[in-house]
Parts: sequence; C-alpha cells; structure tokens
Amino acid sequence: MHAWLCENPVGVDALTWKELPTPSPKAGEVLIEIKAASLNFPDLLIVQNKYQMKPPLPFVPGSEYAGVVQAVGDGVSHLKVGQHVACLSGTGGFGTHTVAPAALCLPLPDGFPFVDAAAFIMIYATSYHALVDRAQLKAGETVLVLGAAGGVGTAAIQIAKACGARVIAAASNDEKCALCQSIGADATINYTRENLREAVKTLTAGKGPDVIYDPVGGDFAEPAFRSIAWRGRYLVVGFAAGPIPALPFNLALLKGASIVGVFWGEFAKREPQANAAMMKELAQWYGQGKIKPVIDSTLPMAELKAAFAHMGSRGVKGKLVLVN
Repeated sequence: MHAWLCENPVGVDALTWKELPTPSPKAGEVLIEIKAASLNFPDLLIVQNKYQMKPPLPFVPGSEYAGVVQAVGDGVSHLKVGQHVACLSGTGGFGTHTVAPAALCLPLPDGFPFVDAAAFIMIYATSYHALVDRAQLKAGETVLVLGAAGGVGTAAIQIAKACGARVIAAASNDEKCALCQSIGADATINYTRENLREAVKTLTAGKGPDVIYDPVGGDFAEPAFRSIAWRGRYLVVGFAAGPIPALPFNLALLKGASIVGVFWGEFAKREPQANAAMMKELAQWYGQGKIKPVIDSTLPMAELKAAFAHMGSRGVKGKLVLVN
C-alpha cells in the first residue's frame, strides 16, 4: 500500500508519500481499500500539531473516507468482504488502504457513490446534531448560517431546509452566495461588502434569526450574536477563521439567548445509539434526495498537497475529495 505519512507534525509540506506494509485487521477491525477521501479542517490542524487529538507518530492523516472492505478481523459480524463502507476514524484516510474499527464504518446502500460517501459523515452528522439535537430547530424558524458555502455550511443549509426552516446564508463572495441559493437558501448575505448586522435586521424585519450556525468564529461572531432573536440559540460549531471569539455574557442575558456547544465527535462516543439512529436517518435522507454533498472538485490522492493549498485559499465551495 501507499499513504501520506506524517512523521513530523510541522505542516503539510512535511508529509511524504510512502510505500508501507499493508496491515491486517485485528479483532474488531476491517481492512478497507480506499476509493475516496475528503479534506476536513481538522485534517490540516492535525498535521500542524494544533488539533485536540494528537496521534502517536508516525501516522497517516485523513479523517474521512469511503471504500471496499478487503478483510475483516475476529468478532466482526455486521460487515463482510466486498461491502462498500464510509468511515470517519480520525486518521488513516490519505492512502490506498487502512484498517479501521468496524464499529465506525457506515455500510453504504446501493447507489451511494464513493465520492459522496467520503464527503458525507462529518458535515451532515455535525450539522444534524447541531440543528436538530442541540438547537431543537422547528419548522418556520429562521436560521443564519455563517461560512455557508463550506462543507458544514452547505450541509447546514440542506438540513435546515429539510426541517422546514427559513435559511439566510452568509458567505464571502457573490459566487458562494449563488451556490447557497442553488441548494435552497432563501436569502444570502455577502459579508465582505454588506454590513452583517444591518443585512440580518433587514432580512428578518428586525426580529433576528432564531438559530445561528457558526463554524467560523472570528470577527463575525459578536455582530451575529448581537442580531439574534429572543430565545435564540447560537451554535458554536468551530473556528475556521482562526481566532476564538469572546462574547459578552450580557448579550445572552438581554436576548434570553443560549450559547450552545456542538461537539459531534464526543456525542458519537457518549451517545452511540442516538448517533447510530441519526446516521441511519441521514442515509435515508440522502436516498430521498433531501441532502447531497456539494463537491468542489476531486483530485488524485497523490495531489494531497495541492488540495490542502486549495483549501487554505478559502476558495473551496463544499468539499474537496481525493480519489484512488
């Protein structure tokens, strides 16, 4: 097998494409021939030694991938050789093969393409857990999605619409705003040339959004929170902009608003049955055409560094996927 190996977590440039022994699955594991793997923000952080999970060196990055089961370890009964699966195991995806815990593998229904499957779990699980579980989103409510043209942002738009909500999508240019409208957003805000607070006020007739979905953090967090509706829920999803914002608590008091943390990975560990039920529903929604990953582009696995450079340019719409 071949894989991108991280021997020194100082950044993308230190990754090397190497031939490695193909591993055998231990008890509870499966060997997967990887067909597609997507890039997620944590994949960049982990090779920079900035992520909360710090795997022992050396390791193969790539948190999310899809492929074909090649071998099964002892005790694995729900998966078989030849089965198509998607997996989000945190590492191992940027290569031709990997071993993964069988419990983390999502069996794919017929007709689920590998590229879509590799871009599916993280963004839809995060967004469903955020909007449906943590925010208790109801039909008729208004959701403001920040960073709306990215992976989790596009997933949030689709899930909010599937729940019957009105969606305002905020993104950094007109092209991204057009993409958001094409997948269901009711209104858009280009926050590089529009004042976010004023635009939100106009689009909600002064009421403000009931739910704010924020995977970005940074400078837009406070003006967004200042615009929230009475009893609004502010979803802290991530900090793609870099700086972690500090919100004045008096704003939460004045609006009777909630600041709600969203950590899907920990939810999946602590509440595995609830997570499994959620993933089953999301797979059904995909089959019904309610949700579909937005794929920015696909590149060969060997072009991982170019893919990271594209992700770092902030030009990505949806997800980048590497294919073998």
